[in-house]
Amino acid sequence: MTEPARIWVVDDDRSVRFVLAAALEEAGFQVTAFADAAEVLAALVAGRCPDLLLTDVRMPGDSGLVLLDKVKAALPHLPVIVMSAHTDVASTAGAFRGGAQEFLSKPFDMDEAVALVQRALPGSPPRPVAPTPTVEGGQALIGQAPAMRALFRAIGRLAQVPLSVLITGETGTGKELVARALHRESPRAGKPFIALNTAAIPAELLESELFGHEAGAFTGAQRRHLGRFEQADGGTLFLDEIGDMPAALQTRLLRVLAEGEFFRVGGRELVRVDVRVIAATHQPLEALVAQGRFRADLLHRLDVVRLHLPPLRERREDIPLLAGRFLTEAAQRLGLPPKRLSPAALERLRAHAWPGNVRELENVCWRLAALAPGERIGPEDLALAWPEATPGGNDDGASESAWTAALAAWARAQLEVGAADIHARARALLDQTLLDAALARHAGHRQRAARALGLSRNTVTRKLGTSRKRR
Repeated sequence: MTEPARIWVVDDDRSVRFVLAAALEEAGFQVTAFADAAEVLAALVAGRCPDLLLTDVRMPGDSGLVLLDKVKAALPHLPVIVMSAHTDVASTAGAFRGGAQEFLSKPFDMDEAVALVQRALPGSPPRPVAPTPTVEGGQALIGQAPAMRALFRAIGRLAQVPLSVLITGETGTGKELVARALHRESPRAGKPFIALNTAAIPAELLESELFGHEAGAFTGAQRRHLGRFEQADGGTLFLDEIGDMPAALQTRLLRVLAEGEFFRVGGRELVRVDVRVIAATHQPLEALVAQGRFRADLLHRLDVVRLHLPPLRERREDIPLLAGRFLTEAAQRLGLPPKRLSPAALERLRAHAWPGNVRELENVCWRLAALAPGERIGPEDLALAWPEATPGGNDDGASESAWTAALAAWARAQLEVGAADIHARARALLDQTLLDAALARHAGHRQRAARALGLSRNTVTRKLGTSRKRR
């Protein structure tokens, strides 16, 4: 009979040790729990050895990352899973750089943790590094939304390998920050990071910007110019808005990615470079390929791994964290007293649709830092720096939030008293409210009201008849 795998769990939180050990034991593993790194190192010195180690990052004494370094020095092939409630790029990159096999974000689902241990054990089938679906202005990536935690883990892992990465996401989500994080945490960190927005350079100048030119190559070219590829040699080249690159340059870029060599404009000397290319776009490149506007083979070269940045409206739980960071940064840069948002003002920010994503939130926070009169920013202060916050503003997200919040409160009250037919009553109330509003807007004209609601006149007549019967 095969002996159960030996799992060591290291965490200074007794409750975490207890529940994780219980879940692993229930799954058939032999578990030993430790309160700190010193206990683990003492056990290793005594000749004991696990099949897998799970360790927290922040602990008294040696941190989990220091423990990881010491364990890997003694047992380089031991699989280690690093756990942390502080999921950020530095933590995940440090873990993977130190040799961790996986990174587990707290709080975690016990079934997920057990499955992760099963995959990480020796003899388990390897887990492929898949593209991770999933920010901001400023200088650091922050966020606690699940999509952001997944993004941080992906950055930590991908930073260590020289693969091309395609970053997708709406304008303002912070694609360049992801590229900078991939470079900063990579072995290329000591070499240049060069960024170029291909949509911001006129097509006739873009070739020279990328590949450089020789003196006399064209009118005004008085001396040799090194392009972005040569400037980034040994480091990383970030090509933003890659979907706007002209077709002729796509062909030249494909050769560089495939061969690592090119000619300067007007030159005959073959230039060789070692550059990691990270590209970004807000456009659907597959659709551009179908339209013949983007080369399919170039997309395949760039899209070795894809990272997706979610829009801010899909990670609203990060808005307080982001807004606080932006207000602090603005106060420091502007030499002003620090300011903070009241709960009501934060709720107002959460309700906004944020079509400009994190960049829009950053701009609003900088204006609030400069214009709000007090140190505490309330809802009444928002209109000073944010026209959408006024009652006449066009913030559809806020109005939707208001009525859905009221609906949720009504539903909770009905559920609390055990009311019957809640769904049917809510549907009837919704229909009646929409019909009344549309008829009032169009002076009782049913056909116009129906058109405004996207319904047929017969449907409006039927719903009106149904509502009258209920009355």
